[in-house]
Amino acid sequence: MKKILALILGFIGFIAFAAMADEADKRQVLPLSEQQRNHVLTEMRGLLSGTQNILDALSREDMATVAREARSLGMGMVHKGEDHLKTVLPKEFMQLGMSVHKSFDKIAFDAESLKDPKHTLRQLGESMQKCNACHASYQIRVKDNPASSEMQHSHHQH
Repeated sequence: MKKILALILGFIGFIAFAAMADEADKRQVLPLSEQQRNHVLTEMRGLLSGTQNILDALSREDMATVAREARSLGMGMVHKGEDHLKTVLPKEFMQLGMSVHKSFDKIAFDAESLKDPKHTLRQLGESMQKCNACHASYQIRVKDNPASSEMQHSHHQH
């Protein structure tokens, strides 16, 4: 019986995977240089890691750590070095990103003042909705470097 159930679940998983593979990715493409892509993805990984640290601290009701971790993800995480991204990223993407950072500042403030883990969980859930909305709307692609593709083209002719 367990083998049959495993086969059925495997088959359902395969069908779901195949259906997803057939779907065209309709998210807006953000054409970035390799450096810009790495910058954005490094920040996203930092947000994910910090969120995991907040959840861990919440499980222990350690609101001081929640506040510290949330503050590190707030507007202080935004660097002047991101000015180059403002010219290549859509305004809506930038606004969504800034709203996430502001949300973490609010989480930090409330964690210190209210010390209510359930309130913080609700706030974290709202912040994660913004992350999901962004990932559902955008995809990052490294834009072709004309010099790079020219070199590849001439290399293939030899």
